[in-house]
Amino acid sequence: MMASTTSPPVRHTRLTKATRGTSRPIPTSCSTGVSTVSPRFTRCTRMCRRGRPWKISAARTAITSASTPNSFSDPPAGVETITMEFAMFDMRKPNLICAAALAAGLSWLSQPSAHAASIDKTSRPNIVLIVADDMGYSDLSAFGSEIQTPNLDAIARQGVTLSNYHTAPTCSPTRSMLMSGTDNHIAGVGTMAELVLPEQVGKRGYEGYLTDRVVAFPKLLQANGYRTLMVGKWHLGKTPELSPKARGFDQSFALIEGSADHFTQGGTTDRNPKATYRLNGENIDLPKDFGFSSDYFTRTAIEQIGASTGKPFFAYLAYTAPHWPLQVPTAYLERYRGFYDKGYVNVAEARLKRMKAMGLVAADVQINPGPGVWPTWEQLSPRERALEARRMEIYADMITNLDDNVGKLVKHLKATGQYDNTVFVFFSDNGAEGSNPEDVTPNNAKWIADNFDNSLENIGKPGSFAGYGPNWARVSSTPFRMYKAFTYEGGIRTAAFIAGPGMRHGEISDAYVSVKDLAPTFLELAKVEHPAVRDSAIEKMQGTSAVAFLKGAHPAVHPADQLQCTELFGRVSLLQGDWKMTFSNTPWGPGKWELFDIRKDPTERLDLAVQHPQVTQKMLSQWQECQARNGINWDEQLAKKIRFGNEIKHYETADKQPL
Repeated sequence: MMASTTSPPVRHTRLTKATRGTSRPIPTSCSTGVSTVSPRFTRCTRMCRRGRPWKISAARTAITSASTPNSFSDPPAGVETITMEFAMFDMRKPNLICAAALAAGLSWLSQPSAHAASIDKTSRPNIVLIVADDMGYSDLSAFGSEIQTPNLDAIARQGVTLSNYHTAPTCSPTRSMLMSGTDNHIAGVGTMAELVLPEQVGKRGYEGYLTDRVVAFPKLLQANGYRTLMVGKWHLGKTPELSPKARGFDQSFALIEGSADHFTQGGTTDRNPKATYRLNGENIDLPKDFGFSSDYFTRTAIEQIGASTGKPFFAYLAYTAPHWPLQVPTAYLERYRGFYDKGYVNVAEARLKRMKAMGLVAADVQINPGPGVWPTWEQLSPRERALEARRMEIYADMITNLDDNVGKLVKHLKATGQYDNTVFVFFSDNGAEGSNPEDVTPNNAKWIADNFDNSLENIGKPGSFAGYGPNWARVSSTPFRMYKAFTYEGGIRTAAFIAGPGMRHGEISDAYVSVKDLAPTFLELAKVEHPAVRDSAIEKMQGTSAVAFLKGAHPAVHPADQLQCTELFGRVSLLQGDWKMTFSNTPWGPGKWELFDIRKDPTERLDLAVQHPQVTQKMLSQWQECQARNGINWDEQLAKKIRFGNEIKHYETADKQPL
């Protein structure tokens, strides 16, 4: 496919009134008219009757015929088996909780045939979710980049480009929000597992993995007739009971940690030199034909999807590109040679010019100048410029390779007749990565120097291990402020689009959309109800389905006055209507609260906190409510304590590499 030169129209929309859903009361009795359930579920029933606590992470229930009321065998042919997941934890009144869970769960099963009959399964779409890792807002040609991504661009043109899509500042918090449809603290990833501070250890919300307080939406799709498939990065728990298989994927080939070498099973830190991969829940060594990460993930996804089976599928392709180490197959090494020799500012300004022409940003938007702690292109030595340009070339190569792989997937879906009934969702898990791999642990710089060759000629090849640094990350985030790990827009506003049958197409929308909105969107597309509607022991989704918005029935997903709060590493974003408040530590921010008119000033250049004290106080009061609601443990000193994102030694490291 070739990218079109025609720019879709810009649509500026806003919702003025909230749409409220309804909820039903939860029964409080263990009694049920269901004739038979599994032994494990019956055991829970008995313990409820005895008033004993019971801890359930998942239970399989099967409706059998009334003629075999005491049978625990497999259900007869034609009878549905439904998998349900209950999130439960130790409580002081376990019998009531167990009773509520059982009653809520069994009420789903009391009329399974009626539920099944109400779903027109032929109308439910396949869903393909593609997530890039650490890709910046302006890194696709559909978002103004010089990097060629014709396959992703083609999908974007067929749907709605989301110019105001938001995530968490880093990977695993975003992925927890994706899977649960709720805040990362509620899901258990209030911080990354690798970066839990001593004062956060053992605190609810800071477990560092996707807890059983939430239901992962693939589990619900799986229970309701979808084939659920996954390849790539998981990063939501290391033990088998926290793996993709346990959270609802029929088939999975998963990298368990947050990053890995793209050619080998090597890890990315001195503390984790070998990456962990699991195939359908079982630890494996990489096959000899692994090749390159994005290539292998795509081949595996195509094999998983196969030909049409009559059942809809959900396929999650969680690429590890373009996350460092910057590496790419040989055929891509020269694609962007010389593209970046003019330096940071020239590339960023060219991107912004294209973004304005496309209608992605307003004509008066200016690039945020950054914190001023790194040298300009002109201040670099010829040696440093050569290394910097080469790093960015490889980064661009990785994105084009990812795009080529998306093209292979699309080709397969078309060849097998599955394309026309498929919804595509694409986004990056956070902003571009400006932190150095050498800075991730105290000893990582030495580990990299001792084990890898980052000479100019070897960057991008097997055996190299480089990142591209803060200034290129700022270019990738054009025109926004900062990058990954920060709650400025460069860290949390990412490239995204959604396309599918019956949806708006060829449009750009600046309506606010969150990663939390995807789970409820997928469930509505699949015509599946979230169990929190009936079970108070399960955390509700905070996100809102975007289906009505995507189909043109509603101008936006969220009401304009709804507060959107995000916290990670002590850095905070509060967004309400046109106002955004942020907190970030020095030198990245002022170390105090800032206020921006985010519609007029999306690049966060002019702090208005002093001019609008009433707005500031109102939003700070709402921040207190957000902390209480989501279980956020925060103070103004927290951001200084995190190693990640607070290092600035990129150029000292780069200067040591041989030419």
